[in-house]
Amino acid sequence: MKKVINIILLVAIVVVASSCDRSKRAPNLQYFPNMYEPVSYETYGNNPNYNVGMEERLPVDGTIARGAEFPFEYENTEEGYQLAKSELKSPLDIFTIDDERGEDLYMIYCAGCHGETGDGQGELPKREKFLGIPDYNDRDITEGSIYHTIMYGKNMMGSHASQLTEEERWQIVAYVQELRIN
Repeated sequence: MKKVINIILLVAIVVVASSCDRSKRAPNLQYFPNMYEPVSYETYGNNPNYNVGMEERLPVDGTIARGAEFPFEYENTEEGYQLAKSELKSPLDIFTIDDERGEDLYMIYCAGCHGETGDGQGELPKREKFLGIPDYNDRDITEGSIYHTIMYGKNMMGSHASQLTEEERWQIVAYVQELRIN
């Protein structure tokens, strides 16, 4: 019995050793080679499965990618600012304005410079990192002008468009308007 186990063990070792030392002339077999070597095509390159011109593959003019925001129709100019100030109104109604969320967003993105009450006395002006930040009550601002300023920035303030969604910007606008009233 011990002799049989030793023979089986010896045969197993020989089989394993011989399988590891395969000759380079005998490559491994590949089943379904397309899984290992895929055929790839460039997005706008030549593709034999799609025989139309390049203009057929481009998006239709005026389309907006899924999940993207609608383009902001006011330009980043003084005329665009004045136009937004006079025309642009918040799409949020009284039921969709969330005071707590607007306050949270304001505290994160705005209070550092503008102060918790909008008086321009945030932490950065107190440390003299930025000077001359106006009090909201000293300015003639509207929903549209606040939104335009958040989108493009104004003077020393940079744009916050990449950090806030459209809905979040309008929540901040509603909160700033509330600060002006109080």
